[in-house]
Amino acid sequence: MRFLNIVAIVALYAPCSFAQKPAPLPKDLPPYGPEKPIEAPSVKIARLDNGLTVWLVSEPGFPKLSYTVVIRGGYAADPSDRPGISELLSNTIDQGTKSRNARKIAEEFQGAGGDLSASAGPDEIEVSTTILASKAEPAIAVLADIVQNASFPDDQVALAKKNLADSLQQQEADPSFLASRAVAKVLFGTSPYHVISPTQESIAGSTPANLRKIYAQRFRPDQTAFIAVGDFRNEKMLELVKTNFGGWRAPAESPMADIGRLNPEAAHAVFLVERPGSVQTTIELAAAGPLRSDPDYESAVVANAIYGGTFGSRLTLNIREDKGYTYSPFAELNTYRAAGDFVTRADVRNAVTGATYNEMSYELNRMVTTTPTPEELTQAKRFLVGIEAIRLQSRSSVAEGLSDLWVKGLPPEEIGIYGKKIAATTSDDVDAAAKKYFPASRAAIVAVGEGKVVREALAPFGIPIQPAP
Repeated sequence: MRFLNIVAIVALYAPCSFAQKPAPLPKDLPPYGPEKPIEAPSVKIARLDNGLTVWLVSEPGFPKLSYTVVIRGGYAADPSDRPGISELLSNTIDQGTKSRNARKIAEEFQGAGGDLSASAGPDEIEVSTTILASKAEPAIAVLADIVQNASFPDDQVALAKKNLADSLQQQEADPSFLASRAVAKVLFGTSPYHVISPTQESIAGSTPANLRKIYAQRFRPDQTAFIAVGDFRNEKMLELVKTNFGGWRAPAESPMADIGRLNPEAAHAVFLVERPGSVQTTIELAAAGPLRSDPDYESAVVANAIYGGTFGSRLTLNIREDKGYTYSPFAELNTYRAAGDFVTRADVRNAVTGATYNEMSYELNRMVTTTPTPEELTQAKRFLVGIEAIRLQSRSSVAEGLSDLWVKGLPPEEIGIYGKKIAATTSDDVDAAAKKYFPASRAAIVAVGEGKVVREALAPFGIPIQPAP
């Protein structure tokens, strides 16, 4: 019976099971120019007596600078009865302090040539701004006040709750959001990383008192990093940090414990999110991926660029350029402090739901069995190194990259090593990463769409189909 099922699948999808040959390039196209080494930022590291980590990148010249304060503890640290409350906290942290109201905070940042941004992630809450270098002192004073003295006024929290509830309702109409939420639950079960957003219930049940309690627990100098990138002298900036953050004291209780490494092993099954009347199916294939600190991380990044992470990838050439199943498929590696995942996604019309899944599986397995050509390897590495070089030109991007490294427990030097590791990746490295992470049999399949369509399209593959958690 299994043999007959395989024969049926091959017969059904045989016309679309071969990768498109790339169009030949013009004969007079000049060769690649020499690669220029990436100039990594020089980071001065300090630690205040209260435990605050300080990373400074002095780049004199252009008269702007970026501040980022990053605190460990995001969605993964939220109470089980208040999932996603970190997002509400980040949305209200700048709405008042003991000495400033929301309007004064906004006006002071505007007077410094910028504004404030706050966001929550799986492992962190981040507060940042980019301002004129001449306004370094007043801006850091306001930033320090917010990080140490946020008050979460009742009226502002009520407004933020309404806005967040409305935003969530809008998100829940988006099949991509529904797929991402289901993927997190399928991969991580009840572990902390299964939360990617608040729920309507957690928003409604959250109070200013809840926010003040979580803020007091998490916002502590020994779990915080201050990062500055821009036009300043390190010695002067360090003095500003000491003046504004040196008096901050951690509470007596111990900080939250680290999550041990998670290695998700989702079932190779179809997890269906019913969306009645949908004319499209959103398909996501998800499996465990490397941590940012794993030795094969960069090899997996290059492999993903070849497979589905760039516009010229194998997957894009196949299901977009050759077959026209979707407008913009993509694949990405997501890394957290204690886990990593590998996700492929495409939004396709109902009629090609089964064919698209077939090609996704085919391209995943082709990575396992087919060594990239020299041209594929070169293009992927040059793309990734080029993107990194561009990113390092932006001060806010450098600050964001350093913040990400700190959250994941990595040293700041990694921001300069990454590009070198990408450039040094070989075809053997890519093959090894592909064999480890890319087999289609490792992946859980999440499908968001019309239930009858999905079941009929994917039934020939003989994979169990069940409701998404």
